[in-house]
Amino acid sequence: MDVRKVLIVEDSRATRELLAAAIEVLEGVEVYTAVSGFEALKVLPRHRFSLIITDINMPDINGLELINFVKKNPHYRETPLFVVTTEGREQDRNRGLQLGASEYLVKPFQSEILTALVRRYLKL
Repeated sequence: MDVRKVLIVEDSRATRELLAAAIEVLEGVEVYTAVSGFEALKVLPRHRFSLIITDINMPDINGLELINFVKKNPHYRETPLFVVTTEGREQDRNRGLQLGASEYLVKPFQSEILTALVRRYLKL
């Protein structure tokens, strides 16, 4: 079975660990993490990720800028991308989805919902 690589981009350690824990239980999935958008840009070319999960509010490059960059990259144009954020306003959600996010989850969220979405997008 192919191993699916998931990149989590989140500056909060607690949230990063929560996201990783919800996904690592899935068979055939490897989780990679980055603590900032800048770090994510360094990691992206080194692997072929099947899914990217990003926060919006981060130091240096924010999640919206990261989505914009990822969706312009031919290797990642079709890659599903989830936003997980505290920004719950409709305009924030619409902006994330317009830029190319596949899903937009507002913190706090249920890890079962995240796990189900990951299964669906990775076809597990």
